[in-house]
Amino acid sequence: MTQDALIDFRSDTVTKPSPAMRRAMADAEVGDDVYYEDPTVNALQELAAERLGKEAGMLVLSGTMGNIVSLMTHCGRGEEVILGDQCHTYLYEQGATAGVAGIHSRVLRDGPNGQWPLAEVKGAIRGDDEHLPRTRAIALENTHNVTGGQCLPTSYLAEIGNIARAHQLKIHVDGARIFNASVALGVPASELATEADSLTFCLTKGLACPVGSVIVGDADFIAEARRNRKILGGGMRQAGIFAAAGIVALNEMIDRLAEDHANAHCLANGLADLPGIAVDPSMVETNILFFELTHATLTPAELVERLRERGVLISGGRFPRTRMVTHYGIESHHIDQALHAFHQALSER
Repeated sequence: MTQDALIDFRSDTVTKPSPAMRRAMADAEVGDDVYYEDPTVNALQELAAERLGKEAGMLVLSGTMGNIVSLMTHCGRGEEVILGDQCHTYLYEQGATAGVAGIHSRVLRDGPNGQWPLAEVKGAIRGDDEHLPRTRAIALENTHNVTGGQCLPTSYLAEIGNIARAHQLKIHVDGARIFNASVALGVPASELATEADSLTFCLTKGLACPVGSVIVGDADFIAEARRNRKILGGGMRQAGIFAAAGIVALNEMIDRLAEDHANAHCLANGLADLPGIAVDPSMVETNILFFELTHATLTPAELVERLRERGVLISGGRFPRTRMVTHYGIESHHIDQALHAFHQALSER
């Protein structure tokens, strides 16, 4: 079975560009972005800033690059960022905050909804003591991947914003899936970015672009972040070819994220009815769900293989839980096919 024939739930990074994106990429007007001369990149950056309610934007190659560039801009070497023990920046970016930027991590335990008790946030902020690193920033993730695509609501973000301002701290938001949060909560993405001094969002996940993320913030921040992008080798030339897909994504692909959320809910409800699978549908807010295999004899690796044989691709999982993600390219009939494949895989002797 070819890869294209599989129903792929491993991640929303496996999305393929829409026909409109492919046309826009083929027709894109380009220039040298290092000279600020790529008109399509400039247009994408302006549109992204407008959507998020910020002054300026900057295209980067990935969400990981966006996060490290942002934190490098907020924090000097030996200074500190407060972040969660389950966040992408801490777990899955190869320790770049320390290894690349020399930034110390002050780690808080993420709750099941991706939030921290406010008292713990306040308690993690260092006082003025020469023995201690200076706290400079708070890093949030919205939606929160490892907690199952949970959204940070505006009320919580406002509380964090109050704490940050009281202590002259910056807030960075890893908003890889910020538009999923916007659609799920029914609020503009700009409202979710209000407290953020910087926010990065991915074009390559639910928005279905082939390359890229965008950082947004005020003009001075973006000017400094551009220097940090350069030191990481992130200066680009005729990047308008893929920036064109980003413009299509911001204009055409956001509202359809509701379909992904509906499909994730349907998938979770169907899995909950199957013996050998444990999943809590009430925890599914966006396009991500986690389940545990409770089958008496079947191993996770065996389940992965049996599903693949039946045309369904899932990750093996790094945890006791396995993640599934809905996205552009997965439609409601694919959910029915996947549930049938699960039923067969779990019933096979």
